[in-house]
Amino acid sequence: MFELDYRLQNDCVEVGSLMVSRILLMKDANYPWLILVPQREGISEIYQLDVDDQEQLIWESSFVAERLMATYDGDKMNIAALGNVVPQLHIHHVMRKQDDAAWPNPVWGAVPPKAYSRHALRHRVEQLQAAFETSTFKPAELPPA
Repeated sequence: MFELDYRLQNDCVEVGSLMVSRILLMKDANYPWLILVPQREGISEIYQLDVDDQEQLIWESSFVAERLMATYDGDKMNIAALGNVVPQLHIHHVMRKQDDAAWPNPVWGAVPPKAYSRHALRHRVEQLQAAFETSTFKPAELPPA
């Protein structure tokens, strides 16, 4: 049975899910930063997914990237599946702007995470849920306002 890694649970808020992946919002208001987690048990690498799930994951990643860029008028989309600390397969999607806190460097360790206010977190999740509206998207429960 699929279980989300506790570190992802602690560092993120659920936005919703697509056919293969759960969509999480990283609790760092410095950047629009989403993480896709394929809901498959015991997977740490993309090649471990079956071919249908691999194809669906690539579609979901592209869909999320395109919607993030359009919603927040990004300059660059950074996509990475590192897994050095959290081995569960998860793919970061960080929408970058040339005036963001870490530009042009990677976001990891560049500046301390900036916490969302409760209102701002709920608003961000609402924006993302509206951006991902499609027949295969299932929104998660909104965080408290």
